[in-house]
Amino acid sequence: MANPALRIVIADDEPITRMDLKEFLEERGYSVLGEATDGFDAIEMCKKIKPDLVLMDIKMPLLDGLSAARILQQEQIGATIVLLTAYSEREFIDSAKEIGVSGYLVKPIDEKSIIPCIELAVARSREMQKLQKDIAKVEERLESRSIIEKAKGKIMERNGLCEQEAYDFIRKLSLTKNLSMRRVAEIILQAGG
Repeated sequence: MANPALRIVIADDEPITRMDLKEFLEERGYSVLGEATDGFDAIEMCKKIKPDLVLMDIKMPLLDGLSAARILQQEQIGATIVLLTAYSEREFIDSAKEIGVSGYLVKPIDEKSIIPCIELAVARSREMQKLQKDIAKVEERLESRSIIEKAKGKIMERNGLCEQEAYDFIRKLSLTKNLSMRRVAEIILQAGG
């Protein structure tokens, strides 16, 4: 049932909570690669280890879990974040949603709930990361196409070529110079007149 490849960091200022979670997860085939006692340690550990999942308490000294989660998301560390907390107030839940946290478990944690929660959170997080990458690729292609179109227009105007001839000119230059068509188009546009 457990995903043996799942690499986990536990961030909680309570040693007993960390120990219990680590033992529970490792007994089920997960790999707990690190333990942090505050948000600062959690961030630095995640940068080094690059875990799949961070189980993090909200209330920790120095830097709380919500702030640490926000920084992990902003720095695109890529880990799925599940908050473990004694707080179920709406303000904490809303903050967690706004940050992009994937799961929220209220302490004391029911052992029957934790595995489904983390498995689903990681699966959804990976789907979202894949979608974000796909969107970035599409945006990149559209931007490249737009730049190439502008360069074609400039070549058509400057050299009196038809659209296909201008495209062929950029393509041939791309092959000759071993540059992408986008890079050739960027240079043409930067060259001016």
